[in-house]
Amino acid sequence: MHTAYHSDYAHPLPLNHRFPMAKYDLLAGQLKIEGIVEDSHWIQPGFIQHDFICRAHHHAYIETLESGTWSTQEERRSGFPWSPKLIAREKRIMEGTRLCGRRAAQGDVALNIAGGTHHACKAHAEGFCLLNDLAISAYDLLSTGLERILIVDLDVHHGNGTADIIGTDPRIFTFSMHGAKNYPQKKPPSTLDIALQDGTGDSEYLRLLGDALDSIFTSFEPQVALYQCGVDVLESDKLGRLSMSVNGCAQRDRMVFSACKQANIGVACAMGGGYSQDISTIVKAHVNTFKVARDVWT
Repeated sequence: MHTAYHSDYAHPLPLNHRFPMAKYDLLAGQLKIEGIVEDSHWIQPGFIQHDFICRAHHHAYIETLESGTWSTQEERRSGFPWSPKLIAREKRIMEGTRLCGRRAAQGDVALNIAGGTHHACKAHAEGFCLLNDLAISAYDLLSTGLERILIVDLDVHHGNGTADIIGTDPRIFTFSMHGAKNYPQKKPPSTLDIALQDGTGDSEYLRLLGDALDSIFTSFEPQVALYQCGVDVLESDKLGRLSMSVNGCAQRDRMVFSACKQANIGVACAMGGGYSQDISTIVKAHVNTFKVARDVWT
């Protein structure tokens, strides 16, 4: 594992929103305690430039974000009350994933300790996602001359915002494997969608994933991958409705990393969701992603 990117987690959120956010500081601390990421590998990104955001989002929408002219309905849809600190935090996370993507384009593995904001659509916020780091990074990579970008989204929730932004752009393959009956209700088509039934466990999940990865890497031949590796697929997750074990989740990560390594391409990761009642379970599952990345790339 070459490097990891550390975002700024200071945020002005009400108490009921802080539990999912607390995992980021705990994850950073655990990675350091276990010696998985060396001090020299941490980079704190700045704020993403306006032009990078505009490749994925409408100008008018970006203006409402920056000016704070959200309506009450728009705030409710986003899940957040607007504030300058909230927007600054989002821009720092976007830059973290973009920088990870640039590192991945060099054949490395790079992980943003936050990110995975796959519900943010082209012209609106949704599901606690304001800007879409996966889409922003994909279009940034295309601007460097790459022609085939793969987005692997294995969060339990469908990547509706990514599908909305990317559409049928043939240069970007969007793959979402998610709970069929889970949020969001409206799921615009990705290039490939695999909708899982409630209670899907390790064996069936990993079989379907293996088949999908084989097909994608054979037919599309990606030059770089962006991986949304949410751990809300766990059986313990309050919102997930699947039945995967912590070990099964780690095997999932290994399959993705190994497929990229075997194809001789880099991969950039964004952590995505995780809502188990015991926050130590969330942190352990995210730590496993870093461990597996290190193992595959060394």
